[in-house]
Amino acid sequence: MGDNSTPEENSTEEHEPRKPARIPGAVLPIAGLVILLVGCTVAWLNRNTYIGWFAYAPLSNQPFSGTGMAFLSPGTQAGLAIAVVGLLLLAFWAGYNIGRKASGREQ
Repeated sequence: MGDNSTPEENSTEEHEPRKPARIPGAVLPIAGLVILLVGCTVAWLNRNTYIGWFAYAPLSNQPFSGTGMAFLSPGTQAGLAIAVVGLLLLAFWAGYNIGRKASGREQ
């Protein structure tokens, strides 16, 4: 009940399994390069242009330890982190291609 197709119609329809969509080979390295360039640009635009820091502690017997100090601005740190993500993406792509060629399954 509820099946309105005849047996002849069912036999003529062939159901092929769907293949997963593949990402073109150039998308990953281009995306990695774009992310790398964006990270470098952000880091360059947020770089520190001056460091005017001076400390003088006469007759103190303890060395100075600047815990929590960073000579990079938060914008520069974010730009460098973005650039590292781009480099990791490029490294993954290169390793994947080398491994695929070494196994002999190049498509």
